Amino acid sequence: MAEGKSKEGKTDLKAEETHIRKAPGGRKRRARRRNRKPVIIACSVVMAVVICAAAGVIIWEVLSRRPVAADTVKEYFALLDKGDYAGMYELLSDGSKKEILEEDFIERNQNIYEGIEAADIKVTIPEEENVTREDTETVTYGTSMETSGGTLEFDNQMTLVKSDSGEYRVEWDSTLIFPSLLEGYRVSVNTVPAQRGSIYDRNGTVIADQGTVSEVGLVPGKMNEDPAADIQKIADILGLTAEGINEELSASWVQDDSFVPLKQIAKDDTAKEEQLLQIPGILINDAEARIYPLGAAAGHLTGYVQAITAEELEEKQGEGYHANSVIGKAGLEAAFEEQLRAEDGVEINIVDEGGSVLETLASKEAKNGEDIRVTIDASLQQTAYEQFKDERGAVAAMNPVTGEILALVSTPGYDPNEFILGITDARWEELNNPETMPLQSRFQSTWVPGSTFKGITAAIGVDSGKLDPAANLGYVGLSWQKDESWGDYYVTTLTDYGENVNLENALVYSDNIYFARTALNIGADVMKEYFGKMGFDEEIPFELSLQQSTYDDDGNIDSDIQLADTGYGQGQLLVNPVHMLSMYSMFVNGGNMIQPVLTLEDGYTAKVWKQQVISPETAETVKSDLIQVIENPSGTGAVAKIDGITMLGKTGTAEIKDSQDDTDGIERGWFICETADAAAAKPVAVVGMIEDVKGKGGSNYVTQKVGNIVSAYVPAN
Repeated sequence: MAEGKSKEGKTDLKAEETHIRKAPGGRKRRARRRNRKPVIIACSVVMAVVICAAAGVIIWEVLSRRPVAADTVKEYFALLDKGDYAGMYELLSDGSKKEILEEDFIERNQNIYEGIEAADIKVTIPEEENVTREDTETVTYGTSMETSGGTLEFDNQMTLVKSDSGEYRVEWDSTLIFPSLLEGYRVSVNTVPAQRGSIYDRNGTVIADQGTVSEVGLVPGKMNEDPAADIQKIADILGLTAEGINEELSASWVQDDSFVPLKQIAKDDTAKEEQLLQIPGILINDAEARIYPLGAAAGHLTGYVQAITAEELEEKQGEGYHANSVIGKAGLEAAFEEQLRAEDGVEINIVDEGGSVLETLASKEAKNGEDIRVTIDASLQQTAYEQFKDERGAVAAMNPVTGEILALVSTPGYDPNEFILGITDARWEELNNPETMPLQSRFQSTWVPGSTFKGITAAIGVDSGKLDPAANLGYVGLSWQKDESWGDYYVTTLTDYGENVNLENALVYSDNIYFARTALNIGADVMKEYFGKMGFDEEIPFELSLQQSTYDDDGNIDSDIQLADTGYGQGQLLVNPVHMLSMYSMFVNGGNMIQPVLTLEDGYTAKVWKQQVISPETAETVKSDLIQVIENPSGTGAVAKIDGITMLGKTGTAEIKDSQDDTDGIERGWFICETADAAAAKPVAVVGMIEDVKGKGGSNYVTQKVGNIVSAYVPAN
């Protein structure tokens, strides 16, 4: 507006000057001589007008820059949105600063705004046609903000006064936070707890749920006068430190009759309870917590929940989590977090000195998590764990017709209840033991598959036409190499089964040389083509993250030796156990690889992950020979035979050593088997792997254990 007026003033001045210059020409010269004084006066008038006009421009520019109360309001709330409470205090009037100290101002505002998790604070000030510029001004504005109780919107007013410097300053009291928040009133945030969803197995057995635990605590007024010895005893029983217990007891809120919680223990840990209750001051209450009934038998499968971290809270901002939320950290708890998680309800109230609710500012209803049902069979899971619990290994079981996963075990296991109840430092060190690695989920990892892969090599050879299953490749002894170019490298096998070197015998007796020769006949390009069809170097579609199976670091098979070793499951092959189950499902599904699944659905229809990897004829041919691995008394898998149940299978021993002459390497034992009839009453496929079976009987040790798992699930007729 000032800019416009200055332009008008300049325009008027130019018009006047033009009028003087354009006086009638005949009188112009004489007028100048005769009327010098009037001209001088006229010029003075012109100059005065010019000066006044210029002064007007300056005055209007100053007026346009002078403080506006609304600007202070905007600045105040901009500082609030950034959490700059000290900056807000600087905008207060001198009178307000006398009423409230800076530290009290910061504490009150910070406690309230951060307590309700205020964010995205916006202020809207309606434009006014006539803005007064008096020493005191009241600005009306609308406020909106996101809070833990949802979006909060309200109208308010701020009174501002001019300081000596001419700036507007805020006349502050608590009603500037919320209009009804009078002095002495408080803002109360009440959490309405919601319940996390439970996890059930296929038969309705609970494998993760909300349950009751025992919370151990101390009542200071009931303790001995000199409690040092008792505190040390409590620390020893609970796996805590005396220093930590004393720190809890010295908290500012603790009174003689306070219950000071120390640790939660399992509800059925009666022995520990009895020890604790002998100590004066100990009190044990019931508390609700997440529980895992299968314990270590399903630790890696279920995973566990823990308190959300600051980093996770920031990452999931706006998703309904708060500082006291729990979140799935591993296993099913993490994989199904979106469905399982509970969203606590929140009420943000203004209460008076007595705690009575005067106004509810915002509220959000509690939302319980969803219950989920998984395909796991808790009984089979427990059986598998019992067979492998003293080993470093993994077990995976699946319905080979539907792809439904029935068990996932990693050993040594860990009890997820420990993470809920609290892990001692000593136990944490045990769980991080670099040799046993109890926290490693072995069924999610990849391993050298050894001779279990011979069934896959057989399928590739027959389907590609590079292997005639009935052909006799000829006896070459127990040690063989392609030619002298291999130098000192030989492929060896253990059993001399005679002159008839065909596919069935090679599988029954697990002939390394036969499958090394077969791989060379197939060729690297064809092998890689089929690896691609089978999902190598590809993410496995599954609810839990599984490591990708690979056949080489760079996707190449670089030499004949590597190709030959790959044929019998060595070389650079690394296979995930669940992926192995899917590959073996080809033999009972006409050459289709079934997709593994964990989510239980009524009327579920199997999904094919890899369509027609091999032909139905190839699948039937290789299946028949794999059946003989178990049915033939001489077969390497004969120990797993169940009367009345026809199964196919393959043993495997992978040697992990630095060189061919290394005698200190480990022997990784495998066995995979599955019911051969797709119409079986209880179709099942089980694969087991133990990291080192050297001195334990090799793969036969694993075969016996896997056989026990299957026989418990599919009893003999």
